[in-house]
Amino acid sequence: MADKELYRVDETMTILSLKRSTIYEQLRCGRLRSVHVGRTRLIPATAIAEYVALLEGEAAASGRFGVAS
Repeated sequence: MADKELYRVDETMTILSLKRSTIYEQLRCGRLRSVHVGRTRLIPATAIAEYVALLEGEAAASGRFGVAS
């Protein structure tokens, strides 16, 4: 992930293994940040890392971190 600073939504979907609708929902509710360049929505690499850290923190707080399902 470190080779680029900005990712398109499709690339972010692949990186996070999430559906397009989930990505856009996370963007709408402010859990994942993005920027616009013209009409293109781009997600900064730092925003992806922050989102993963947020998910890890929520999992740890709920006691579900590292638990296989």
